[in-house]
Amino acid sequence: MWNKMKLWKTSKAKMAEKDRMTAIKKQPIPDHVAIIMDGNGRWAKKRALPRIAGHHEGMKVVKKMTKLANRLGVKTLTLYAFSTENWKRPKHEVDYLMKLPEEFLDSFLPELIEENVQVKMMGYENQLPASTRGAVAKAMEETAENTGLKLNFALNYGSRAEMLEAIKQLTIDVKQGNVDVEEIDEATFSSYLMTKELPDPDLLIRTSGELRISNFMLWQLAYTELWFTNVLWPDFSEEHFLEAVEDYQSRSRRYGGIHNEEIGK
Repeated sequence: MWNKMKLWKTSKAKMAEKDRMTAIKKQPIPDHVAIIMDGNGRWAKKRALPRIAGHHEGMKVVKKMTKLANRLGVKTLTLYAFSTENWKRPKHEVDYLMKLPEEFLDSFLPELIEENVQVKMMGYENQLPASTRGAVAKAMEETAENTGLKLNFALNYGSRAEMLEAIKQLTIDVKQGNVDVEEIDEATFSSYLMTKELPDPDLLIRTSGELRISNFMLWQLAYTELWFTNVLWPDFSEEHFLEAVEDYQSRSRRYGGIHNEEIGK
Protein backbone atom coordinates (compact mmCIF):
# COMPACT_ATOMS: atom_id res chain seq x y z
CA MET A 1 0.00 0.00 0.00
CA TRP A 2 2.78 2.44 0.98
CA ASN A 3 4.65 1.80 -2.29
CA LYS A 4 1.49 2.36 -4.33
CA MET A 5 0.84 5.62 -2.50
CA LYS A 6 4.43 6.75 -3.10
CA LEU A 7 4.22 5.91 -6.81
CA TRP A 8 0.92 7.79 -7.08
CA LYS A 9 2.38 10.90 -5.47
CA THR A 10 5.44 10.72 -7.73
CA SER A 11 3.26 10.35 -10.81
CA LYS A 12 1.08 13.27 -9.73
CA ALA A 13 4.16 15.45 -9.15
CA LYS A 14 5.50 14.60 -12.60
CA MET A 15 2.18 15.50 -14.20
CA ALA A 16 2.11 18.82 -12.36
CA GLU A 17 5.68 19.57 -13.48
CA LYS A 18 4.78 18.70 -17.07
CA ASP A 19 1.76 21.04 -16.96
CA ARG A 20 3.93 23.79 -15.50
CA MET A 21 6.57 23.35 -18.21
CA THR A 22 3.87 23.50 -20.87
CA ALA A 23 2.50 26.73 -19.41
CA ILE A 24 5.97 28.29 -19.21
CA LYS A 25 6.74 27.38 -22.82
CA LYS A 26 3.63 29.27 -23.96
CA GLN A 27 5.24 32.50 -22.73
CA PRO A 28 8.49 34.12 -23.99
CA ILE A 29 11.49 32.05 -22.90
CA PRO A 30 14.70 34.00 -22.17
CA ASP A 31 17.10 33.28 -25.03
CA HIS A 32 20.15 33.80 -22.82
CA VAL A 33 20.24 33.00 -19.10
CA ALA A 34 23.38 33.81 -17.09
CA ILE A 35 23.99 32.47 -13.60
CA ILE A 36 26.40 33.59 -10.87
CA MET A 37 26.72 30.29 -9.01
CA ASP A 38 27.43 31.46 -5.47
CA GLY A 39 27.36 29.79 -2.06
CA ASN A 40 29.32 26.55 -2.48
CA GLY A 41 31.69 27.37 0.38
CA ARG A 42 28.91 28.42 2.74
CA TRP A 43 26.95 25.28 1.88
CA ALA A 44 29.95 23.16 2.88
CA LYS A 45 30.64 25.17 6.05
CA LYS A 46 27.06 24.69 7.26
CA ARG A 47 27.70 20.95 7.05
CA ALA A 48 31.19 21.07 8.62
CA LEU A 49 32.67 19.98 5.28
CA PRO A 50 35.68 21.37 3.40
CA ARG A 51 34.87 24.07 0.85
CA ILE A 52 35.79 21.79 -2.02
CA ALA A 53 32.86 19.54 -1.06
CA GLY A 54 30.55 22.44 -1.90
CA HIS A 55 32.19 22.93 -5.29
CA HIS A 56 31.80 19.23 -6.05
CA GLU A 57 28.13 19.32 -5.09
CA GLY A 58 27.65 22.45 -7.18
CA MET A 59 28.77 20.59 -10.31
CA LYS A 60 25.82 18.22 -9.90
CA VAL A 61 23.52 21.24 -10.03
CA VAL A 62 25.19 22.44 -13.24
CA LYS A 63 24.18 19.17 -14.90
CA LYS A 64 20.56 19.51 -13.77
CA MET A 65 20.26 23.16 -14.85
CA THR A 66 21.84 22.46 -18.23
CA LYS A 67 19.32 19.74 -19.00
CA LEU A 68 16.39 21.82 -17.77
CA ALA A 69 17.42 24.93 -19.70
CA ASN A 70 17.77 22.82 -22.84
CA ARG A 71 14.30 21.31 -22.36
CA LEU A 72 12.79 24.77 -21.89
CA GLY A 73 14.28 26.06 -25.12
CA VAL A 74 16.85 28.44 -23.63
CA LYS A 75 19.41 29.04 -26.38
CA THR A 76 22.41 30.07 -24.25
CA LEU A 77 23.26 29.29 -20.62
CA THR A 78 26.31 31.18 -19.32
CA LEU A 79 27.75 30.03 -15.99
CA TYR A 80 30.22 32.14 -13.99
CA ALA A 81 32.56 29.31 -13.03
CA PHE A 82 35.78 31.11 -12.05
CA SER A 83 36.55 34.82 -11.99
CA THR A 84 39.84 36.66 -12.49
CA GLU A 85 39.63 37.52 -8.78
CA ASN A 86 39.22 33.90 -7.64
CA TRP A 87 42.99 33.33 -7.91
CA LYS A 88 43.19 35.10 -4.52
CA ARG A 89 41.61 32.07 -2.83
CA PRO A 90 43.72 29.47 -0.98
CA LYS A 91 45.95 27.49 -3.33
CA HIS A 92 44.43 24.10 -2.50
CA GLU A 93 40.96 25.43 -3.33
CA VAL A 94 42.12 26.99 -6.60
CA ASP A 95 43.90 23.76 -7.55
CA TYR A 96 40.69 21.82 -6.96
CA LEU A 97 38.62 24.31 -8.95
CA MET A 98 41.04 23.95 -11.85
CA LYS A 99 40.53 20.17 -11.83
CA LEU A 100 36.73 20.40 -11.79
CA PRO A 101 36.25 21.20 -15.51
CA GLU A 102 38.20 18.08 -16.46
CA GLU A 103 36.24 15.88 -14.03
CA PHE A 104 32.91 17.45 -14.95
CA LEU A 105 33.32 17.49 -18.72
CA ASP A 106 34.79 13.99 -18.94
CA SER A 107 31.81 12.50 -17.10
CA PHE A 108 29.12 14.75 -18.61
CA LEU A 109 30.36 14.94 -22.21
CA PRO A 110 28.43 11.88 -23.50
CA GLU A 111 25.20 13.35 -22.09
CA LEU A 112 25.97 16.78 -23.56
CA ILE A 113 26.44 15.20 -26.97
CA GLU A 114 23.21 13.22 -26.56
CA GLU A 115 21.38 16.39 -25.46
CA ASN A 116 22.70 18.26 -28.55
CA VAL A 117 24.41 20.84 -26.28
CA GLN A 118 27.33 22.90 -27.60
CA VAL A 119 30.07 23.76 -25.07
CA LYS A 120 31.66 27.20 -25.26
CA MET A 121 34.01 29.17 -23.03
CA MET A 122 34.91 32.80 -22.45
CA GLY A 123 37.82 33.99 -20.33
CA TYR A 124 41.60 34.22 -20.32
CA GLU A 125 42.44 30.61 -21.10
CA ASN A 126 46.21 31.13 -21.38
CA GLN A 127 46.40 31.54 -17.60
CA LEU A 128 44.64 28.22 -16.99
CA PRO A 129 46.51 24.94 -16.37
CA ALA A 130 47.11 22.84 -19.49
CA SER A 131 44.83 20.05 -18.21
CA THR A 132 41.96 22.51 -17.71
CA ARG A 133 42.44 24.01 -21.16
CA GLY A 134 42.63 20.55 -22.68
CA ALA A 135 39.38 19.37 -21.09
CA VAL A 136 37.49 22.45 -22.27
CA ALA A 137 39.02 22.30 -25.77
CA LYS A 138 38.03 18.63 -26.09
CA ALA A 139 34.43 19.34 -25.05
CA MET A 140 34.19 22.30 -27.41
CA GLU A 141 35.58 20.27 -30.30
CA GLU A 142 33.33 17.26 -29.75
CA THR A 143 30.18 19.38 -29.42
CA ALA A 144 31.01 21.98 -32.09
CA GLU A 145 28.39 20.65 -34.52
CA ASN A 146 25.60 20.46 -31.92
CA THR A 147 22.71 22.83 -32.55
CA GLY A 148 20.92 22.91 -29.19
CA LEU A 149 21.71 24.89 -26.07
CA LYS A 150 25.03 26.74 -25.94
CA LEU A 151 26.58 25.96 -22.54
CA ASN A 152 29.01 28.83 -22.06
CA PHE A 153 31.48 28.65 -19.18
CA ALA A 154 32.92 31.96 -17.94
CA LEU A 155 36.28 30.61 -16.77
CA ASN A 156 39.00 32.97 -15.56
CA TYR A 157 36.72 35.78 -16.68
CA GLY A 158 36.48 39.37 -15.45
CA SER A 159 34.38 42.05 -17.10
CA ARG A 160 36.64 45.02 -16.40
CA ALA A 161 39.63 43.20 -17.87
CA GLU A 162 37.49 42.21 -20.85
CA MET A 163 36.45 45.82 -21.51
CA LEU A 164 39.98 47.18 -21.08
CA GLU A 165 41.28 44.63 -23.57
CA ALA A 166 38.48 45.56 -25.97
CA ILE A 167 39.39 49.24 -25.70
CA LYS A 168 43.06 48.47 -26.36
CA GLN A 169 42.25 46.39 -29.45
CA LEU A 170 39.79 48.98 -30.72
CA THR A 171 42.38 51.74 -30.24
CA ILE A 172 44.93 49.74 -32.23
CA ASP A 173 42.46 49.28 -35.07
CA VAL A 174 41.65 53.01 -35.07
CA LYS A 175 45.36 53.89 -35.24
CA GLN A 176 45.88 51.43 -38.09
CA GLY A 177 42.97 52.92 -40.00
CA ASN A 178 40.81 49.80 -39.78
CA VAL A 179 38.08 51.59 -37.82
CA ASP A 180 36.77 55.15 -38.24
CA VAL A 181 36.49 56.69 -34.78
CA GLU A 182 33.36 58.59 -35.83
CA GLU A 183 31.62 55.34 -36.69
CA ILE A 184 32.21 53.60 -33.35
CA ASP A 185 28.89 52.67 -31.74
CA GLU A 186 27.61 50.09 -29.24
CA ALA A 187 27.62 47.35 -31.86
CA THR A 188 31.23 48.14 -32.74
CA PHE A 189 32.35 47.95 -29.12
CA SER A 190 30.36 44.75 -28.52
CA SER A 191 32.17 43.11 -31.42
CA TYR A 192 35.44 43.39 -29.47
CA LEU A 193 34.07 41.58 -26.40
CA MET A 194 34.31 37.87 -25.62
CA THR A 195 30.55 37.58 -26.08
CA LYS A 196 30.55 38.96 -29.62
CA GLU A 197 28.90 35.79 -30.94
CA LEU A 198 26.24 35.71 -28.20
CA PRO A 199 23.17 37.86 -27.48
CA ASP A 200 23.15 39.85 -24.25
CA PRO A 201 21.62 37.92 -21.33
CA ASP A 202 17.87 38.29 -20.89
CA LEU A 203 17.92 36.93 -17.33
CA LEU A 204 20.65 36.89 -14.68
CA ILE A 205 20.26 34.58 -11.69
CA ARG A 206 22.47 34.93 -8.61
CA THR A 207 22.29 32.52 -5.72
CA SER A 208 23.33 32.78 -2.02
CA GLY A 209 21.66 36.09 -1.15
CA GLU A 210 24.40 38.40 -2.40
CA LEU A 211 22.98 41.43 -4.25
CA ARG A 212 25.82 42.40 -6.58
CA ILE A 213 27.14 41.66 -10.07
CA SER A 214 30.75 40.87 -9.05
CA ASN A 215 32.52 42.03 -12.22
CA PHE A 216 30.38 39.83 -14.45
CA MET A 217 29.36 40.96 -17.95
CA LEU A 218 29.02 44.60 -16.92
CA TRP A 219 28.46 45.86 -20.47
CA GLN A 220 26.21 42.98 -21.51
CA LEU A 221 23.89 43.21 -18.47
CA ALA A 222 22.71 46.76 -19.21
CA TYR A 223 19.07 45.72 -19.71
CA THR A 224 19.11 42.22 -18.27
CA GLU A 225 16.41 41.22 -15.79
CA LEU A 226 18.04 40.37 -12.43
CA TRP A 227 16.77 37.62 -10.13
CA PHE A 228 18.34 37.03 -6.72
CA THR A 229 17.71 34.19 -4.28
CA ASN A 230 19.01 33.32 -0.82
CA VAL A 231 19.33 29.67 -1.85
CA LEU A 232 22.94 28.44 -1.92
CA TRP A 233 24.02 27.06 -5.29
CA PRO A 234 24.27 23.36 -4.23
CA ASP A 235 20.64 23.63 -3.04
CA PHE A 236 19.42 25.35 -6.21
CA SER A 237 16.80 23.15 -7.86
CA GLU A 238 14.72 22.89 -11.04
CA GLU A 239 11.90 24.47 -9.01
CA HIS A 240 14.04 27.57 -8.37
CA PHE A 241 15.05 27.84 -12.03
CA LEU A 242 11.43 27.61 -13.17
CA GLU A 243 10.46 30.23 -10.58
CA ALA A 244 13.11 32.59 -11.97
CA VAL A 245 11.86 32.09 -15.53
CA GLU A 246 8.24 32.62 -14.47
CA ASP A 247 9.24 35.84 -12.70
CA TYR A 248 11.07 36.95 -15.84
CA GLN A 249 7.93 36.28 -17.88
CA SER A 250 5.86 38.46 -15.54
CA ARG A 251 8.06 41.51 -16.06
CA SER A 252 7.63 44.27 -18.63
CA ARG A 253 10.89 44.93 -20.51
CA ARG A 254 10.99 48.54 -21.74
CA TYR A 255 14.69 49.06 -22.55
CA GLY A 256 14.44 52.65 -21.36
CA GLY A 257 11.21 53.41 -23.21
CA ILE A 258 7.52 52.90 -22.47
CA HIS A 259 4.84 50.71 -23.97
CA ASN A 260 2.16 52.23 -26.18
CA GLU A 261 -0.56 51.61 -23.58
CA GLU A 262 1.40 53.71 -21.06
CA ILE A 263 1.58 56.83 -23.24
CA GLY A 264 -0.52 59.61 -21.74
CA LYS A 265 -0.71 58.03 -18.29
